[in-house]
Amino acid sequence: MTAYLLQQPVLLAVDCIVFGFDGKDLNILLIKRNFDPEQGRWSLMGGFLKKGESLPDAANRVLKTLTGLEGVYLEQSKVFCEPDRDPAERVISMSYFALIDINKYEHQVTEDYEAKWFLLDKKPRLVFDHDDMVRQALHQLRYKAALHPLLFELLPERFTIPQLQALYEAVYDTVFDNRNFTRKLISTGLLIKQTAKDKSGSKKGAYLYKLDKRKYKKQQGAFLNLIPRPDKLL
Repeated sequence: MTAYLLQQPVLLAVDCIVFGFDGKDLNILLIKRNFDPEQGRWSLMGGFLKKGESLPDAANRVLKTLTGLEGVYLEQSKVFCEPDRDPAERVISMSYFALIDINKYEHQVTEDYEAKWFLLDKKPRLVFDHDDMVRQALHQLRYKAALHPLLFELLPERFTIPQLQALYEAVYDTVFDNRNFTRKLISTGLLIKQTAKDKSGSKKGAYLYKLDKRKYKKQQGAFLNLIPRPDKLL
């Protein structure tokens, strides 16, 4: 115990990067920091680990407290531990990223901490090393999405091919040829075509689809051929 008493205490925090898709663009949820240092600037959702609490529990608590969101997909990302990352105290932070369909969870977002959605490519400069956290999380998202059906967490259960294409274009910051994308997508055999159509965009409408999750688990990487230059990501 004496050896422990001689050690300098270090704070452990969690920071949450929340990516949301609105059917057209990739967005990020931010809050205004309400205490010093950097009071009044935009920030990720963060908080300190409590005694007896696991990191995942802390991340879910912080997300619910600061934004009202709960029951969303949340994945551990990376440890940020530079000695001077927080000017107030020695703080090590574990980052997490969340993926949500904005239209599905919009009613959950609370205004208590001024939580606000920004287009990812138009977001303001963030406090401390939070911009680095966002870049790391986006890189991890792109990597994982080439192998796993992560991006479907950003879509409603039933979606159109144009919606899926818009999502892939937003995440990978590229533009796909419509016909080529559709052809490659259908060729995977992993989408279940529905009889209903989404007519919000045109009178003719577009067929709705669902992901066949059972088939996808047997064919990991089936969407890899949709990704531009996957060798740059893997």
